Amino acid sequence: MLGGAGAAVAGGTLSLTLGAAPASAAPSGGPALPAVNQIPHRGRLVDYEITELAALLRAGRTSSVEITQAYLGRISKLNGPFEVYGDNGAYNAFVRVDTAGALTAARAADQRISNWRRHGGDLSPLCGIPMGIKDSVGIKGLNAQDGSPAFTGNKALQDATVVARLRAAGVVLLGNTICSAFSGSITGTFAGNAWSPSHVPGGSSQGSGVAPVARLAAACIGEETGGSIIMPSAANGASGIKPSLGTVSIAGLMPLSPGYDVLGPISRSARDSALVLSTILGPDAVNDPQTLSAPLPFPVIPSSPRPGRTPLRGLTIGVPQTDWMNVDGTIKTGVSPQDTYGAEHLKAFNRLVGQLKSLGAQVKEFPGLDMTDPAQNPYFASADVLATMDGSPVSPSAAVVNANRYEVRFVAAVADFCASGIPTADAVATLTGQYGRRAPGETAASFASADRFNGGIPASVRYEGEQRRRRLIANYTRALEDAGVDFMLVLALGDVVGQRAGGGPGFPVYRAYYQVPNALGWPMVSFPVGYTAGLPISAQFWGPRFAEPALVQSMVDYQAHFPEYHTAAPPDPVFGTATPKTAPRALAPASEDPTNDPILGEEAIRRALS
Repeated sequence: MLGGAGAAVAGGTLSLTLGAAPASAAPSGGPALPAVNQIPHRGRLVDYEITELAALLRAGRTSSVEITQAYLGRISKLNGPFEVYGDNGAYNAFVRVDTAGALTAARAADQRISNWRRHGGDLSPLCGIPMGIKDSVGIKGLNAQDGSPAFTGNKALQDATVVARLRAAGVVLLGNTICSAFSGSITGTFAGNAWSPSHVPGGSSQGSGVAPVARLAAACIGEETGGSIIMPSAANGASGIKPSLGTVSIAGLMPLSPGYDVLGPISRSARDSALVLSTILGPDAVNDPQTLSAPLPFPVIPSSPRPGRTPLRGLTIGVPQTDWMNVDGTIKTGVSPQDTYGAEHLKAFNRLVGQLKSLGAQVKEFPGLDMTDPAQNPYFASADVLATMDGSPVSPSAAVVNANRYEVRFVAAVADFCASGIPTADAVATLTGQYGRRAPGETAASFASADRFNGGIPASVRYEGEQRRRRLIANYTRALEDAGVDFMLVLALGDVVGQRAGGGPGFPVYRAYYQVPNALGWPMVSFPVGYTAGLPISAQFWGPRFAEPALVQSMVDYQAHFPEYHTAAPPDPVFGTATPKTAPRALAPASEDPTNDPILGEEAIRRALS
């Protein structure tokens, strides 16, 4: 489960062959860190941003051990019991923590910084910084369970490439952050929202969205297939970056949909996430050939604001008017997205537009691309059936997604895990139901049926699906070019998120086509722009593939001039002593819950439109 074609079963456990690229694969040239005397005073050590901590560490004003102990102390106080895939009575941002390993890494980082002071040389700004890693990403020696106890015993025998690069930089790995079951739900209920634990945290990288804002980690790694970095960033008011496909290696990730899956950073500030992205990006030819499509060297990811009062001068930011919103389960086609926003979200959006204009940007409405129109979107919107395989229809997107899954042994790896003797009988039944398939005429789901379908898609059908995906990308690119738009501005969440136990929708108003950036392979960033009812309001920039430098620079510039949103800290909640539950208080059925899975998401779109 923790790799692509290189994954194999060894000794009864799932392993991978990684051989992570050396740190030199990332761009060279360290970022400018603030002078110590220019760092604002923060109330607590955990409130300092990574760039500030890096400067303080180099100046000897604090130590990695001190920082790590501060975060571990807050985890002990506020996280609640570990290994609970449900409501654990507290934040439940971390599903497991390696305290001994973290403190050992912190001591090693302090020694590394001490050596740097004496002898100079290279030193990553992330050296000594505590971070969390999503539960679907391999950390050597720890379980990776992708949000489910059914994967208990799935231990990573090696670091994922991203983890290896962070470790090489001197990052202190705290442990695994909790994610939605099988990285499915983008609403999330296992963790509590950083600002109000009774509200949904967004998913599937829910723990990675909660932990930085709740001051349980300086930053985290999230994974997205269709909304799973952006939604928890938006719901918690974090600053997250969903990279382009191929910017960051996904080797060592328990895959959901290869060709869509990406790994990226979530932290409190744009410049901190920029530092993390700069550390983990770069080619990984052996383990993830998708990274060979990225520019080499990759353009530098900016982490410092540009000078002057109008750093966004020359940029044209478009607000797409056919970016339809889902309102209480119905897609509001023909209605401007702004007309669906809650009153406070609309007020914050309009304020943001004015702020961006004050920084020199031109912000204008433009049509965008109507994803419901098959002529513009032949990949998702078309009702065409390209083939019938083993009794089941193959849509254009299914031709791509399922064929890609077959190539990385998506089902076969789980079948091997189930045959290893590690999981219980109940776990095998759960995994078979999740990854298997029940073909027409069959009485039960099986791995063999899923593999038969995925592997039986003809090459010509897969080719047609890929061509339609490329036409969608070309059409969306043309929509921006025709309007003279550099990148887009949207709100992923258009109103206050729901209660975890409220029985209503977790996301009352959200972008109906939230999965489109992943289908296009395009980058997206999320950042807070206001607060209402004690919860954050967040906005997103997104645009063409490998436009990360422009998106990140604009986010960094915005936060430099309007820091009051990303520096805000939630009050520490007071949790009761209720016995942890083994299931969330309220988890909507998968058919009703916005999903990270592109195939299920396409089906949900069709239901909402009809």
